[in-house]
Formats: sequence, C-alpha cells, structure tokens
Amino acid sequence: MPRKKRLPPEVFKIPVTRIKRGYYTDKYFVRSRHILKMDRRHKKVLMQVYTHKPGILCGMDEAVAILRLSAEHGEDLKIRALYDGDKIAADETVLTIEGDLATFVHLETVYLGVLSRGSSIATAVGKVVEVAGGKDVLFFSPRFDHYLVQETDGYAALIGGAAGVSTDAGGSRLGVAGIGTIPHALIAAYKGDTAASAVAFERYMPREVRTTALVDFNNDSVGDTLASARALGKRLWGVRLDTPHDVRDKSVKSRATRTLGVCEELVFNVRKALDAQGFDWVKIVISSGFDARKVERFVKAGVPFDAVGVGMAFYRERMEFTADVVKVDGRPCAKVGRCYRPNSRLSLVPPPSK
Repeated sequence: MPRKKRLPPEVFKIPVTRIKRGYYTDKYFVRSRHILKMDRRHKKVLMQVYTHKPGILCGMDEAVAILRLSAEHGEDLKIRALYDGDKIAADETVLTIEGDLATFVHLETVYLGVLSRGSSIATAVGKVVEVAGGKDVLFFSPRFDHYLVQETDGYAALIGGAAGVSTDAGGSRLGVAGIGTIPHALIAAYKGDTAASAVAFERYMPREVRTTALVDFNNDSVGDTLASARALGKRLWGVRLDTPHDVRDKSVKSRATRTLGVCEELVFNVRKALDAQGFDWVKIVISSGFDARKVERFVKAGVPFDAVGVGMAFYRERMEFTADVVKVDGRPCAKVGRCYRPNSRLSLVPPPSK
C-alpha cells in the first residue's frame, strides 16, 4: 500500500538528544563528525542510499524524520526519497541527502537501521499477501521480538499489506487497533472448555470485537468448533486452528508427516463439519508455522480458510541498506564500485515550515 503522504516527524517519538550525541551510532561516524568539525572541513556531499535486493520499502518517513530532527540544521538538507510502500528494484536508489557532511554523518547508522528493519518486515508480509489469494494476512509476530519495536514492526506490516496487527502499539502510527482471538491461557482458566471460554469472551467484549474461538486446546478441532458454534450461534464470527507442528488433530486420518499441525485435511474437515451443521457463516482462521511457501500451498490446494496469522516467519526476511558519498562539492567522488545512480522516482521532501 504505497503512501504518497508522509507521516510527520512527531509520530515517531525519536530520542533526538541521544541520537545527536551519537549514542546509537557506530563510533567511527561519531569520530568522523569530530574530525570534520575540528578541521573545519565543511564539504557539501551527495549521499546515496540503496539496497541490493528487490522488496517493499518501509521506514523512509522515520528516516527522514531522523535527518530533519537530529542533523545540525536539518532543515537545510536537501532530501529526495521514495515513499513507504513503494516497490523497489535491486540496486535502486531510494534516498539521496545533500548537505554539509559534518552536520549529518553521525546519523548513517540510525537511518539505515530504520530502513533495513522496516523494509525487511514489509517485504516479508508482502510476499505472503502476494500468494494468499485475497485472504487476510494477520501480523501475529510481536511475541517473537522486543516490545519496543512493536510500533515500527506493526507499521511495516500494514505497509506490506497485512489486514491486521495483534497489538495496539503495532497499529498506532496508522490509527489501527490491535485484533486477536482467544489465548490458550483463557481456555485453561475454563478447565479446557473451549466453548465456555468463547461464551465468556463474547459476553464481556464490546460488540464491535468479533468473537473467534480457538479450537485446538483439546486436539479436537472439529468437536470444539461445533460446540462453540452451538453455544454462540450467529454471535460466533470464526474459529482459529492453531494445532502445534508436532501434533496431529484427532480428525486427521492421514499419517503423513505433512499432516501434523494445521494441515490441509484438518481445515477441510472443519469446514465440512460447519457446513453440514448449518454453520456456514463461521470463518476459519489458520495459524501456527505458516510462511509464504505454506500459505501458497494451501491456496493452490483450494483449502477453505479465510485468514492466516503469521508469526516468526515475518522476521526471517532481511533487507540491508547501504549509504555512499557519490559526489563532493558537485563533482563525482565515490569509492571504487560505487557511482551516482539518479532515480526519477525520488520526490523532494520539503523542509519543515518555519
């Protein structure tokens, strides 16, 4: 979902004071700033940023905010950039920065890291969305990383095409609330009674929160799906299948290794049981161990699911960005193997209004 309107700098809660003093910066950049200033070497450079892999760009709005707020006289920098959500080609220039190197050399570590993380997640989500055949892809990844990265990661997931995120922090930059089903812990509190936990959930949650029962607790997904549907009727929006990768649901007859966890046969069994009992409105959400390859397999096999939650797989994609000085005082000057690569897709980022 390319965004042609940039998020304002204040959205990102950037620790400007620490960034300015080099707290998050590779030491050689901090020392370079000191040397340039002490030697009064104020050279106007063109810095060029790119990545070797194609993907979905994300983190650009935050990178621009870092440059504007944490460079000395950040408003004087001439910045041209692509937008969050833009698809990028390998080696395509995504950002250029023109200005006095001594004023922003200390920021390279920070803005490259922001671009790398955001683009990695957006690209990973985009790959699943691409093969999901129009099914909703849900970002269920926060439990696999530090909580302080949730705002960055959730934003990147939504930019990559995710239909929802599991925490409020993840959706905060775009004003999206977190979504979720029912955890195993709640079912345990109801002594393993899946239907009872779903009834309690529906009773105490606001009407706008859709009730989705988690049905693998007893390894009887068909039985607990039907029990939940009978208990809630039309108030049940859906069920989530989350069988662990080393467990085979009791409804699955095949003994093949690939029928462990949430497999094709299990989803077909649940859909068939729901339809046979007149619960055809109930949606099916699948999760546990899904990545782009497994989602694509399910779609090609015509497996009747409505949404898929993906967790750890979204953290396996890696996009790495590089910054190079390619011009000094208007003349070509770059290390061997690098050169200025202009990109007509870049848009000038206006300086903040005074």
